[in-house]
Amino acid sequence: MFHVVRYQHLKLTQNIGFSVRLKLIFPRTLAFVQLWKSWLSTLSLVGDQNIVLMGPPGAGKTTVGRIVGHKLGCRVIDVDDDVLETTWNMSVSEKLQDVGSRQFIEEEGKALLKFSASGSVISLSGSNPMHAASMQHVKKNGIVVYLDVPTRDIIDRLELMKVDRIVGQDSGISMRDILQFRKQFYKKWYDIRVLCEGGLTAEVVADKVLDAVKRYQDSESETFISTRHIRSEMCEQKGSVKYFTEAVVEGLASDGGLFVPEKGLPTFTAGEWQSLVEATYVERAQVILERFIHPADIPAFKLGEIVEIAYGENFTCSKIAPLRYLTGNQFLLELFHGPTASFKDLALQLMPHLFAYCVPKRCNYLVLVATSGDTGSAVLDGFSRLSDTDKQRIAVVTFFPEDGVSQIQKSQMIGCQRENGWSVGVKSDFDFCQTAIKKIFTNSDYSGFLTVEYGTALSAANSINWARLLPQVIYHASAYLDLVHQDIITFGSPIDVCIPTGNFGNILAALYAKRMGIPIRKCICASNGNNVLTDFIRTGLYDLRGRRLMQTSSPAIDILKSSNLERHLHLIASGDGQLVTQLFSELEKQCHFQLQKDLLEKLQQDLVAGWCSEEDCLAAIHSVYSTTGYILDTHTAIAKVVADRLQDRTCPVIISSTAHYSKFAPAILRALRIAEIKQNPLSQLHLLSSYSPLPPVHRGLLKTLKENEKQKHQICAADVNVMMAHIETVIQNKFMKVF
Repeated sequence: MFHVVRYQHLKLTQNIGFSVRLKLIFPRTLAFVQLWKSWLSTLSLVGDQNIVLMGPPGAGKTTVGRIVGHKLGCRVIDVDDDVLETTWNMSVSEKLQDVGSRQFIEEEGKALLKFSASGSVISLSGSNPMHAASMQHVKKNGIVVYLDVPTRDIIDRLELMKVDRIVGQDSGISMRDILQFRKQFYKKWYDIRVLCEGGLTAEVVADKVLDAVKRYQDSESETFISTRHIRSEMCEQKGSVKYFTEAVVEGLASDGGLFVPEKGLPTFTAGEWQSLVEATYVERAQVILERFIHPADIPAFKLGEIVEIAYGENFTCSKIAPLRYLTGNQFLLELFHGPTASFKDLALQLMPHLFAYCVPKRCNYLVLVATSGDTGSAVLDGFSRLSDTDKQRIAVVTFFPEDGVSQIQKSQMIGCQRENGWSVGVKSDFDFCQTAIKKIFTNSDYSGFLTVEYGTALSAANSINWARLLPQVIYHASAYLDLVHQDIITFGSPIDVCIPTGNFGNILAALYAKRMGIPIRKCICASNGNNVLTDFIRTGLYDLRGRRLMQTSSPAIDILKSSNLERHLHLIASGDGQLVTQLFSELEKQCHFQLQKDLLEKLQQDLVAGWCSEEDCLAAIHSVYSTTGYILDTHTAIAKVVADRLQDRTCPVIISSTAHYSKFAPAILRALRIAEIKQNPLSQLHLLSSYSPLPPVHRGLLKTLKENEKQKHQICAADVNVMMAHIETVIQNKFMKVF
C-alpha cells in the first residue's frame, strides 16, 4: 500500500527564558506526532502565541477576552482601547468621525501593523479583518478564533447598545447587509470557529473558546480506524490508525473494513443547531464540515473555498437541496439539482476537491468506482471540475453493470467521460462490481506493483470513502433546519425521514445527523424488490442465500450487499471491530449472518423498513402526478409508498427525492400512460419535453446526452483479473510515465 504523507504547518512555541518560535513543515503522520508528544505536552495552552478573538461588533470579544485571559493567567489586550486609542490619542468614534469609514480602516490597519505581543489574549475590533496586511501580521503569532454570532442576535445587541451605524456602513445600507458583507473578511482569517448561539453568558462562550483552542492544538486526537479494527491493550495493529487526510486518500482500510472516526461523531447543542436556522446551505455545510475535519488536515479558509466551489453555479437551484411540500405531513427533499440530476452530486461536487487537497503531490492517483447508475456520471463530472494541474495527476474509472442501469443513465455516464475519466461496462451486476473493487484494493501485491511501476496509487470514490459519505450528513441536517426556518416545526420537534436505500450510505448519513443532535425519530428504509435490508431490519438476519438480484425500474437501489451497513453495525456495537469482522466474514463465506438480540433491538430503535413492488411504484408515480402535478422518480416513488405504509402521521416525514424523474423516462412514460416508449435515450427525453403538462426535464441531463450522443465506452468481462488489466492499461495511457 502506498504510504501517504500529509504535510502540516505547525507553530511550535516554548518559553525558555527568551522567546523561541519555530515554524516548520513536518510530515503529518502518527509516527512523527508520537515522537513529539512528550515535548508538546510541556507547553501551556498559549505558550508565546496569542489567542486572537475576531467577530462582528457586539459579538462580545472584549468581555470574553477578559474572561479567557483571567482563566489562563495571561495579558489581555483590547485593540480599540489598548492599541488604537493609545496610538491616536483620541477615541475610536472621534477618529471615525475625523477621517471617515474608508480611511478609518486604513488608519486602523497601520496602527495594528506597529503592534506586537506574545502569550496574550487579543480582542480585535469588528473592522480589523477588513485590512489584509494587518491581519496577516496578527495571524503570524496567533490562533484566530471567530466568535460566530447569528446576525439577528448581533442586530438585537447593537440596538440595545444604541449603535445604529458601524464602520463601512454607508447611507442607505442596512445593518443586516453590512454585517453580511463583513462575513467575507472574517472567513479569510480564522483558524477555528466558535458558534455563539443566543442566550449564552460570556463565561460559557469563554469556555467554548478554550475548548476550541485545545482541539486546535491537539490534532493527534482526531483519528480514524477501520470498522474491523481490533483493539488490544498489548499493542495496536500497525498502521491501523489514520488521520482524515489518510482515510480520504486510501479510501478503504487495508483489512477490508471502512474508515470511521475513532472517537465517534461530533455533536452540536440544540442552541448551536438553532444558530444555523437562518444560514444558507453553504454556510451550514462549512460549519458541519469544520466539526468533522481538523484544521491541521484542511484549514478553515481552504475548506470554505472548497465548499463554495462545490455548491456554486453548477447547481440549478440556489438553495442546493430545497425542501418542497408534497401532501399531508409529507415533504420532499429535492436532491437532484446538481449537474447530473441525482443526490450523488451533493457529495461528488465536493469530494473530488477534498481528495485533491489531501493527496500527496508527488504521486498519481487512479480513483476506482463501482456504480449502480447515478454515482458513475456524478463522479466523472465531479473529478472533471478539478483544476488542470490536479486533472493531470488524478483520474477516475467507473465500473457499472452493462445491462443493469437505465439507458439514460448509461448514456449519461458515457457522455460524462472526459480527459481524466472513463466508464467501463461490466457483464455482471453491481454487487460483483463493488466486490471486485474491494478485492482489488485489498490486493497489496497489485497496488504495490502499480505504485512501483507507474508511480500510481489507487483510491475510491464510492460511499465506502469517508469523504463521499460525509457531505450527505449536511443535507439531512439542513432539511430539518429548513422545516424550522419555514415555521412548520419548532426546534426539538421530531420528524421521520424515509430514504430509498441500496448501499446504505444515504440513510446512514441521516442516522449520523440524528447522533449529532438533529431530532430525527425514525429512519425509514425503503427498498424495491431487492429487499434484503427490509428483512434484515425486521429480523436481524442478513441472508443472501438463494437470492438473485432483480433488475427493476429503480436501478440505483438494485443492490444486495450494502457496504455502509458495516459502519452502522460498528456504531451500535460500540466499536467492536472483532464482532464486525466476524459478521462480514460469515457473510462472505456463508452468505448470511444473524445479529444477536441486543444489537437488533438497538438497530430497531432508529430504523424501520419496508419495500415496494414495481406495480406499486408506477402506481404511486401516476397517483401523485394526478393529485399534485408533481412527478416522482422511481426511487422517490418507492420511498413514498413505504412512507405511506409505515409512517404514523404524528410528525412530518421528509422523503429523500434522490433523482430527477427524467433519468428514468421509460418508467415515467409507462406510469403516466403517455405514449409508446422509444429505445433511444435522447428520444425518450424529447418525448417527455414535448408533453407540456409535465415539469421540464433536467437541463444538464438533456445537454449531456445531446452533446455526446455518439461517444463510446469500454466493456469488460465479469473477471477481477480482466478488470485489473484494464486498470493498468488506463494508467499507462493516462499518466504516460513509468517510474
